[in-house]
Amino acid sequence: MKILWTDGSAVPNPGKGGFAVILQKSDGEGEPVVLGGEDDSTNIRMEGKAMIAAIRYAGEEGCEIHSDSEFWINVLTKWADGWKARGWRRSQGEIQNLDIVKELYELYHQYPVKLMWVRGHVGTRYNEMADEWANKARKGQRL
Repeated sequence: MKILWTDGSAVPNPGKGGFAVILQKSDGEGEPVVLGGEDDSTNIRMEGKAMIAAIRYAGEEGCEIHSDSEFWINVLTKWADGWKARGWRRSQGEIQNLDIVKELYELYHQYPVKLMWVRGHVGTRYNEMADEWANKARKGQRL
């Protein structure tokens, strides 16, 4: 199972966005394996896109995703089952970023995925690396 770290960025928020997936290698090094972005996006969208990219990258092997996005972890582990049961609706109104919610939900249930929440921007090595590369992706860098 691959250990992946994800992050997303949009500056301003909303604005130009980028995301990154970092592979934590067995030798202790980290390596960016997926970068992407959107011209008009938000931090939340980019965090979700990073998780989608991580699951797609890992595929059948599965992955452990470390993310500082408590929102997306809650979507997958607490809220999306109920939204799906109600025809992709929330009791409080429409679901924002429904395109990402649906795709991420499908992938999460298709492949082996373990989600790990990490506090962001407190010096955690791979989380900081994911943030750095998400910002590079926001500025147009690609692998």
